[in-house]
Amino acid sequence: MANPPRRPTNPMAAAEAAFKPTKKSASPVRVASAAPNLRELVSIRIDRAVLDHFQEEGAGWQDRINEVLRQAILKKPAVSGSERSDGD
Repeated sequence: MANPPRRPTNPMAAAEAAFKPTKKSASPVRVASAAPNLRELVSIRIDRAVLDHFQEEGAGWQDRINEVLRQAILKKPAVSGSERSDGD
């Protein structure tokens, strides 16, 4: 070879580098929004019967679900995942 490559490559090393697992960065800490009543778009799974119940009265069903959830958290203390029992 008259002009050898500047960086000779080892096919095995190149393959290992290509498939080397990368370290995942820690997921960012979610900071509460500055506006306390700002709504956020989310996607959740709800039983069909629950959805039907809130949609019976027509438009505003998402607001009604939000209000019921807000009342639920105001009435009872929050339970963390470690405090929950499997029997609930």
